[in-house]
Amino acid sequence: MNPSMRKVNVLVTGRPGIGKTTLVMRVVEEIRNHGFKVGGFISREERAGGSRIGFILIDLATGEQAYLARVGTGAPRIGKYVVLVDNLERLGVKAVIEAIGSADLVVIDEIGPMELLSQAFKRAVVQALDSPKPVLATVHYRARDDPFGRALLSRDDYHMFTVTENNRESLYLQVAKLINASLRNGLHSF
Repeated sequence: MNPSMRKVNVLVTGRPGIGKTTLVMRVVEEIRNHGFKVGGFISREERAGGSRIGFILIDLATGEQAYLARVGTGAPRIGKYVVLVDNLERLGVKAVIEAIGSADLVVIDEIGPMELLSQAFKRAVVQALDSPKPVLATVHYRARDDPFGRALLSRDDYHMFTVTENNRESLYLQVAKLINASLRNGLHSF
């Protein structure tokens, strides 16, 4: 691989609820429509009666789902949520590792306080970013509060995009175009 041509890592940030996961799913659809295989995971909120009651992980390759966190009692906790680290490692970490081996694009949604409770998750994030595969990851706005988050954001091998109310309907096209160009031009090696 030409050293001046590096694979594309894309980190997406923005305030909670702004549409980071929606952007990721739109990019995933675009990438798949161009014939590329996408792996990794997304997180979506679960609501009941108008209130958020948890977060569900979804493996992009298999469709398997598991709770990342939910309202309840137990530990570890982030705010009102009990974080199910075992589920994160069983489904989320596994999806990332498998995507590094078999997908064209690795998706990690998200790198945030809940996920950073897992050392295995942190290792998988670094492994993905260091791999020859392009990565699309969302980063919680509080990632800078964590030493791992600060180290991640000090890397020089990614493009950062911030989702706002003004760009959330169109930003996915810019991100998808960047990743598609990388994949089409073979800027990664397998």
